[in-house]
Amino acid sequence: MSAADAAQQAGGSGGGMAASNAEYSEPATLQQQHHQQQQQPASQRPSLTDGGRQTNPHYIQRPVHGWRLDNFVQPKADLVNADDPRVKDDIIRMIAQYLGDEGFNGSKLTLLDEANVKAFEREERQTEIKRIRKAILDGDWAEVDKLCARSVLRNNKSFIYAAYKQQYLEYIEHHEIQKAFTHLNKRLKPLEHLQTTPNEFKDLCYLLTAKSVHDVPSFRNWDGIVPAREKLAELFQSMIDYDDGDREGSVYVPPNRLLKLMRQAVAYQVEMSRYHPSITPKLSTLLHDYTPLVVPNAVKTVFRGHTGNVKCVEFVGEDGRLIVSGSSDNTCRVWETETGAAVGVLEGHSSRIWDMSSTLDGSFVASASGDSTVKLWSLKESTMPCVSTLQGGSGDVYTVKYHPTGAFLATGGYDKVVRLYDVERGVVAKTFTGHQLSIPKVIFSPLGNLIISGSKDNTIKFWDIVSGLCIKTISSHLGEVTCVEMNADGTMLLSSSKDNSNRLWDIRMLRPIRKFKGHQNTSKNFIRASFAGESLIVGGSEDGAVYVWDRDKGGVLQRLRGGHAGIVYSVAWNARQALFASCAEDHSLCTWWYRPPASDAAPAASASSTGAPPTLE
Repeated sequence: MSAADAAQQAGGSGGGMAASNAEYSEPATLQQQHHQQQQQPASQRPSLTDGGRQTNPHYIQRPVHGWRLDNFVQPKADLVNADDPRVKDDIIRMIAQYLGDEGFNGSKLTLLDEANVKAFEREERQTEIKRIRKAILDGDWAEVDKLCARSVLRNNKSFIYAAYKQQYLEYIEHHEIQKAFTHLNKRLKPLEHLQTTPNEFKDLCYLLTAKSVHDVPSFRNWDGIVPAREKLAELFQSMIDYDDGDREGSVYVPPNRLLKLMRQAVAYQVEMSRYHPSITPKLSTLLHDYTPLVVPNAVKTVFRGHTGNVKCVEFVGEDGRLIVSGSSDNTCRVWETETGAAVGVLEGHSSRIWDMSSTLDGSFVASASGDSTVKLWSLKESTMPCVSTLQGGSGDVYTVKYHPTGAFLATGGYDKVVRLYDVERGVVAKTFTGHQLSIPKVIFSPLGNLIISGSKDNTIKFWDIVSGLCIKTISSHLGEVTCVEMNADGTMLLSSSKDNSNRLWDIRMLRPIRKFKGHQNTSKNFIRASFAGESLIVGGSEDGAVYVWDRDKGGVLQRLRGGHAGIVYSVAWNARQALFASCAEDHSLCTWWYRPPASDAAPAASASSTGAPPTLE
């Protein structure tokens, strides 16, 4: 469902709205209406900019009282060890089950063949099994010991213990006491916990002073060397047969296991969202996490502490638990997103901060300054030290952006050159020249193979990182480009320029799709806009308002005033936090959220809304 369709159900533009980027399980009549709307051209569908109050309250998103991201178990890597062979096998089984259920039987067989039973691997495995059996029956324990490190046996400690025990008993039987003593300490002692009876290891130790293996209770019925080897070979074969049965699919996989896990993951994402929908959403994609589409109508928190205008704001990492800002007071400040508490002040620049960027994991942030440097700060340490200062070029550095891997970053500035830095070595890896005027903004494509730069020369250039060549140029702007941003899948580009417009571009066709107007961006300031999820565009303005546009229709959904008293330079969105953050000339930052009108809000939701509603136009 598009932003226009979803928010049409949620409410009109005048009173604040919230919807979801998901489709919902509706009554049959509403489903039919929605289907009919989707068949219409986009220009004829209902829009968020249409008048009217919340015509369908089922779509209301209500803030969760006391919500904090820290209150939820985070999906960290240590919850599931992706390197565990059993986990890998389970994933293969679930994928194979899904392919079979959907009728892709050829693909299922190919997957199982590549994962488990390639002819070469099967032949190699059988050869290794024969070698192990022969080594056991021949008493070639050096060969058995070497083969125990191979894939067939390395995870079966119980069998390894049984093999070492047989070797030890043979040493005793042959009265090779010194070898038996060394073997006991080196091989059997580490596996003592695997003994088959409570006193077995104790009896093994006693055998060093006994006349015969049969002198101790645990081995009174021992059959002798050759029969014991045959029993060990049978144990090995039974273990292999069981393992082969497992590989061929004998492990039970509950029906629709993969889909069930996906539904559980989506349910978790919905549950941990700041806003809960009144009815269960139905996602149309699994490529991105669920996030509610929220058109804000209230200031949540005001952040104060800077003594100069705040040029840039950024949520730190994908989780966005922290916000970092850069100011004309030559400092960067780190804030806690939820409470607004100041966490740290990053000092060291000798001129204003124009732009900031963080790594995806939130460990590091980079700041671009008018002192011709870029500084890298570590947020992993409580003191948040500057860990590197990157030099290069002359004049102000207007923009900085981390590569998706965090291994590189790109900069642009007054000297008209785009630079790619190797973060670990702290040196310029490559330069890109071609712009005729300064560069206010650079970004990476989602795949990290391109740098996109917007310039005061009215052009946007696409640079191939490997070759260093400019492969595309957009020159249709009527004013200086102040910002460029790309959507999550890299198919659309958003640009801001000093002709009072933001433009949406189709990357593949290099053609403009839509123009967003209503704000002011004409003077010397860098006014920046960005994507907010899949359906909204959000940006600043010289008239002191935060603007929210419908990406599919182009209309202004909200013009938010009351948070700032001067030029709003930039607005950022974080999906995990479901918040906007804005920075302005009045030395402040604000976060924005949706607060239902008093008539619609539940008491708990009303209590959690700490900010005052702004003026809506």
